[in-house]
Amino acid sequence: MTVRLSAEGLAKVLGDLEARVLRTVWSFDEPQPARVIHERLLDQHTVSHLTTITVLNKLVTKGILARTSWGGLFHYSALLTEEQFMKVASRHVIEGILSLQPDAVTASFVDALAEHRPEQLEELARLVRRRMREQDNREK
Repeated sequence: MTVRLSAEGLAKVLGDLEARVLRTVWSFDEPQPARVIHERLLDQHTVSHLTTITVLNKLVTKGILARTSWGGLFHYSALLTEEQFMKVASRHVIEGILSLQPDAVTASFVDALAEHRPEQLEELARLVRRRMREQDNREK
C-alpha cells in the first residue's frame, strides 16, 4: 500500500479511481456484477467499462475485494467494511511513519493533534492509559 499524503480520503492509500470504485462497491448491500458497479460509478466519474473491470480486478489482487462467479458473471464485494478498511489502512500508514524515527514521529503527532484537533488529545491520553494498563496486566 502506497501512501499519498496530498490525496484526499481513501485516495491516500489507493489510487483515485480505486477509491471511487471501492466506495461504489460499499454502496451496495450484496455482491454486484461489474456492469452494475460501472453504471453507478458513472454517476460520479466518466470511465470506460473495461477500466472499471480492470480496477475491480486490481482490488481483488490487492485483497480488498472478493470476486465470485454467479450465473456466468463475476460479482464483486468488499472483504472489509469501510470502518474495518480504514483501521487497517491507518495502521499501515502509522507503521510506515514510525519506521522513520519513532521518537520524532510521536512528538510530531502529539503537536499536530494539539494544533488541528485539540479535543482529541484527551481521547489519546485515555487510549494510552488503557494500553499501559493492559500491558501491565500482561506482564504480571
